[in-house]
Amino acid sequence: MAGNRYEFRSRWRVDAAPASAYVVLEALDRYPSWWPEVREVTKISDQAYELRVRSVLPYELSFVVHEGTQDPVNRVLEAKLTGDLEGFSRWTITPTANGQGADLLFEEDVLANTALLRRLSPIARPAFRANHLAMMRHGERGLRTYLAGYEHGTAP
Repeated sequence: MAGNRYEFRSRWRVDAAPASAYVVLEALDRYPSWWPEVREVTKISDQAYELRVRSVLPYELSFVVHEGTQDPVNRVLEAKLTGDLEGFSRWTITPTANGQGADLLFEEDVLANTALLRRLSPIARPAFRANHLAMMRHGERGLRTYLAGYEHGTAP
C-alpha cells in the first residue's frame, strides 16, 4: 500500500427516513450548512463541485467531486475525487433494523496528492487518521441536527 493512500469507513446512524438522508447527502452545495469542516463548495458543472475542507490539523484540502452513481432507489451516491485527494467516495444509505431511522455507510479510498501530506505520511499517518475521524464525528453531529430540521420543514 502506498504511504499516501488512505482507506476510510465510517458508519453513521440518523433519526431520519433513508430517503431524506439521501436527498440531503446528494446536495453537495449544502454541505457547509451542516458539516463544519466543509468550508466551501463551488459548483463547476452539473456533475462536478470543488470542495475546500479543513479539520483540526492546520492544513486545507481542495478537491473536485465528480458525481458518478446517483441511485435514489438503492440510496447509493458515489463520486470520483481529483485534486489534493484522488480516488473515490461512496455513501450507502439503508433503513435501520428497527425502521426508525437510517444507517449511513461512508467509504473513501484516496491518495493524498499534496507534497506536504506525502512527505509527512510516514510519521504523521496516525494524526491524519485522527483528523479524519474528528471531521467525520462533526459531520455526523451536524447531519443529525440538519436532518431533524429537514424532516420538520425548518432546514434551509
